[in-house]
Amino acid sequence: MKRVELLNLKGEKVKDINLNEEIFDITPNKAVLKDAIVLAMASLRQGTHSTKNRSEVSGGGRKPWRQKGTGRARQGSIRAVQWVGGGRYGTPVPRDYSKKQNRKERRIALKSALTDKALEKAIIVLDSFKIATPKTKEMLSVLETLKIKDKKVLLVVNELDDNMILSVRNLQNVILILADELSVLDIVATDVIVFTEEALKYVEEVLK
Repeated sequence: MKRVELLNLKGEKVKDINLNEEIFDITPNKAVLKDAIVLAMASLRQGTHSTKNRSEVSGGGRKPWRQKGTGRARQGSIRAVQWVGGGRYGTPVPRDYSKKQNRKERRIALKSALTDKALEKAIIVLDSFKIATPKTKEMLSVLETLKIKDKKVLLVVNELDDNMILSVRNLQNVILILADELSVLDIVATDVIVFTEEALKYVEEVLK
């Protein structure tokens, strides 16, 4: 049974809590985890890259010179690929990069990522997370108290408020998300996950 300390915003221990073994203490499936990461990164690609081939380039309807007798190579159009201003061959066309993964695999990938973080002792649980004023300085003070100021932090909460959003938005090393938005890519891209107690309960309830 994995146990972590429940802390307050002052970094003081409130009590010990148990992490669900079915989520934070499984045998990580590296293959499924990798597939989930590739899927997440592929979904970020727009796939709108495009160039024109010879049928899409304007002009070139007339044969530039007759087939024989000029001493030059035969040409059918000034918009062929070998001409300056002509079409392009074998270059990118719009495409959909998205991939698919079934629900069971997505759950295994999330559990594997969370287990890795638990093994690294990179999970912090707070009894609550309330910022009194919308100031970046106050958020930095919390991070410094938790000794994670210089780390890349994923902050997972159950509900957002304006003070929380405004105090985090200027920090490049902090990602603030709701518990129902938790993704494999966010987990593996950060050094430490900070859960509120409510957010942790929500994640355990959904993934168990």
